[in-house]
Formats: sequence, structure tokens, C-alpha cells
Amino acid sequence: MTNHQRTVLIAGGGLAGLTSAYLLHREGIGFELFEARDRLGGRVMSLDASGNPAAEGFDLGPSWFWPQLQPRMAEFVEALGLTTFAQNSEGDVLFHRMSREAPQRYRGMAQEAQSMRLVGGTGALIAALAASLPAHCLHIGARVTALHLREDGVEAALSKPDGNERMARGAYALLAAPPRLLEAAMSFFPALPPATAGLWRAIPTWMAPHAKFLALYDRPFWREAGLSGTAQSMAGPMMEIHDATTASGQAALFGFLGVPTAQRSVAGEAAITAACVQQLALLFGPEAGMPRATLFKDWAADKLTATAADQIAGGHPAAGVHNWVDGAWAQRLLLAGSETSPLEPGYLAGAVEAAIRAVAELRRRIREEKEDN
Repeated sequence: MTNHQRTVLIAGGGLAGLTSAYLLHREGIGFELFEARDRLGGRVMSLDASGNPAAEGFDLGPSWFWPQLQPRMAEFVEALGLTTFAQNSEGDVLFHRMSREAPQRYRGMAQEAQSMRLVGGTGALIAALAASLPAHCLHIGARVTALHLREDGVEAALSKPDGNERMARGAYALLAAPPRLLEAAMSFFPALPPATAGLWRAIPTWMAPHAKFLALYDRPFWREAGLSGTAQSMAGPMMEIHDATTASGQAALFGFLGVPTAQRSVAGEAAITAACVQQLALLFGPEAGMPRATLFKDWAADKLTATAADQIAGGHPAAGVHNWVDGAWAQRLLLAGSETSPLEPGYLAGAVEAAIRAVAELRRRIREEKEDN
């Protein structure tokens, strides 16, 4: 058996792809992982005040998980030796209904299922997984543009930022990215059956239409005023705001923008930043209008996250079991993106769950092939 007949090609170096690689590596199954970005993590991105990846970063992507509701995620975090802390919810919450009215203050309520965060930011999860894997099997800046089905496996066409292209061969392909993005950005030879392509296109990529803004401060002054940092607004531009202070005490507030994608594109980052800072000052007082730094990420403008179909906010991907791959590709191709998980699709926990299920299926297929030979 040649090397490529023992190798799994993984497209996508986010949480799902790295978790898949981690599980395969533990089983002694060879893999090559290809990530189009110049960094690992996908929609997980933890940055410092200067906008650079950091060991103690602020999350521009997902921040939370819920151990009580997502026990397998909690077990996975513990197995990697990571430390967690509770999302701050102590203090009052603010609600701003209309721009002509003053924000209203209400007594905060304890969370029924406590949301937890990772010390170091969610990026700590990516760093731990990457550190556990052989570096020579992790390829960043390598975009899988096409997959060719061969008699003894699959062949992937890879594109590098410098324009160079090469091919990689493996026994199976595991695609750890949103189905809609895969259908839009990757070619298949032979083509996917129309029903399969249609299913992939129909699945919303969770949070792809959204943007996130962070304001960083010298201290969490809102806590001194008895506020939790949580606010809801119908006056905008941020519709939902929370405390983003790190475990080490670096103070921050973050918000999800309620401004539609097209309007964000026209306004530009500078105007959005100014409007968000003004909103924070209105809600939390003058000190909130003087952040030491700000961070902004518009995921809808990220071509490695969002497609044209994601420019309008859609619903959450529905949980359920689908036949993700049919036709000629059925035996050589598996999907492991978070949106494909039958549990918690779109969330961090969904990425881990999807990877666990995909690798279990791969093990079954490999075992059957050995028995047949």
C-alpha cells in the first residue's frame, strides 16, 4: 500500500479540521491538513490590542461554550488541559429601546446554563490542538480548489498565495468547512449530484453575515457601577453587547452589529468604529467613549467564510441527520464542518461533534477496506 493510500486529506484548519487531525493522529492514521488562510483557526480568531494573534487574546469569533448543555465539548477542553472561566454576568443589564429614549437599567439574572470562556481566548483551543500535531502535516496558505476522484482514492488541487499550484493524493478527503462555502469555492470531478450540491447550498453558515466590535479599556469600570456589561439595543449600531474582559483582567466590551451587511460595506470600518464607541458612551458613560484600542471583524466580508448567499442574515443551521454526500463520492468524501453536526450545529461544540463523527466513520471505512483486502 502506497503512502497516499494511508493518508486522509483534510481541507480546513479551523476547530473541526484540527480536531479531526487530532483524532486521526491519536489513531495512528496519517493526514495532511490544508488551510487557505495564513493562520489556523478559521472562524476562531483571538487577537491582542494591536490586532495580532496572541496567547491572551480577545475573541473576534466565538467566545463561549456551555458545559451543562455541551458535555462532550467540556470533556474535550479538559482533555486538552485548558482552563476555563465564567462569562461575567454579575450586575445589572441595560436595554435601549429607542434613540429618543434613555437606556433603561434592569436587575441582572443568573444564567440557567453558565456560559464559559477559555483562558487565553478561544484561540487557546486552536493552539493546543496544533501543538499536539506534527507540524509538517499542517499546511497554511494552501487552498484546496478542486478534488478529483481516483480509482484508489482522491487527488486535491492546491493553490498557494504566490500562484503556485500542486497536487496532493490521499485515500479519503475530509472537508472541515461550511457546506455552503465548499459548494461555492471548490470544484469536484466528477461533479457532485445536484441533490448533494443543493443541500450544501441550502445550509446557512452560522455567523457568516455578522460583524463583531470590541472596545478595550484599562479597567472594567462598568463593574464598579454595578453593571454586568450586558446590554440590548434596538437603537444600534450594536444590537447585543457583553463584557469581554479576559481571565487576566484585560478589560473589554464587545458587541454584535445589527447593521445589515450592505450598509456596513458602504459605511466603512472607521465610521462603524466611531458609531460603536459613541453607543458605548451613551450606554456605559463617558469613560466608555475613550477606549485604549478597538478591534473589528466583519465576517461577511471574509471570502473564506461567507459566500454571496451569506450577505443577508439567515437562520441557524437546523440540527438533524443528513446524507451529506451521495453518488460517486460517497465512499471517499466526508464532511466535518460544524454546520454538519446533528448536535449544536454552527457552534464550537458542533465542530468537535462533527469531527468526532467523521473520524469514527473514517475508522469504520478503513477497517472494512482492510478486511476486504
